[in-house]
Amino acid sequence: QVQLVESGGGLVQAGGSLRLSCAASTRTFSINRMGWYRQAPGKQRDLVAVISSGGSTNYADSVKGRFTISRDNAKNTVSLQMNSLKPDDTAVYYCNAGREMYYRGYPGAWWGQGTQVIVSS
Repeated sequence: QVQLVESGGGLVQAGGSLRLSCAASTRTFSINRMGWYRQAPGKQRDLVAVISSGGSTNYADSVKGRFTISRDNAKNTVSLQMNSLKPDDTAVYYCNAGREMYYRGYPGAWWGQGTQVIVSS
């Protein structure tokens, strides 16, 4: 199993920025994709951004141009720089990782506990 620990959530005013980070801990699994999903109350959990071990990225249309995902393969960490935040970005953000490549929004097998992001208007 893989442990994922998120940090960096919080409260920010609309138009502001936050940076989320996630660290993966594993000795037996090789991680390919890492990324972020988010879930607002009463809504499904949707992809925000994902990045492969080779650096290929996919973003939700709603965050393109505002969010940037990056990773450090050696450290098994992934970050999400969120700029120009909107109230609609308010959600719990979950780190996600897996051995498989990204495909049509499907998540990897491993999840973090989530970190709350609140964007005030």
